[in-house]
Order: sequence, then C-alpha cells, then structure tokens
Amino acid sequence: MIEPAKVNKQHDLHMRSRKQIELTGVQNVESFDSEEFLLRTELGHLTIRGTHLHIKNLSLENGILSLEGNVHSLIYLDPGTQGKNKGILRKLFK
Repeated sequence: MIEPAKVNKQHDLHMRSRKQIELTGVQNVESFDSEEFLLRTELGHLTIRGTHLHIKNLSLENGILSLEGNVHSLIYLDPGTQGKNKGILRKLFK
C-alpha cells in the first residue's frame, strides 16, 4: 500500500517589540482593517488584533506578509475547530 506523500508545512512568525510582524507560510488574507487581520496560513487561521495595523509588504506568491502597528493579540484557530466555534456562538446568541 502506498502512503500519500507528507507535505511539510512551513509557517514562521517573527515579532519585534510588538510593533512589527513578519510572517511566512501565508496563503491568503481573508480580511483586514486597522484593528484586525484574519489570515489563512499553512498551519491554520491566524487572527492578529491591535491598533494602527497596516501592511508593509505582501507577497502571496511567496507566502510572505509584513505588518506594522501596535499588536495586542495573536490567536490561532485549529483547522477543524472553526465550524465548532460558530456552532457554540450560535447557541449562545439565540
């Protein structure tokens, strides 16, 4: 039996003084504004929250994103849990 080839997923995040972030392994920028970025990375969705956030450099072809601003939080969502979170929120707000 032939096993499917394992794909090595790469995603790195470097932050300097909570003011600059450099990311690799970025597949898409789902949404963004000056207070929140929602990204799809090789290892799941990432939400970056802060103030005065803006894109310094973006290359989706190379999977690179650089941001500047005041970073308050970084939140990763596991690929399989996003649907579950929506279900819980729907139950709470009914």
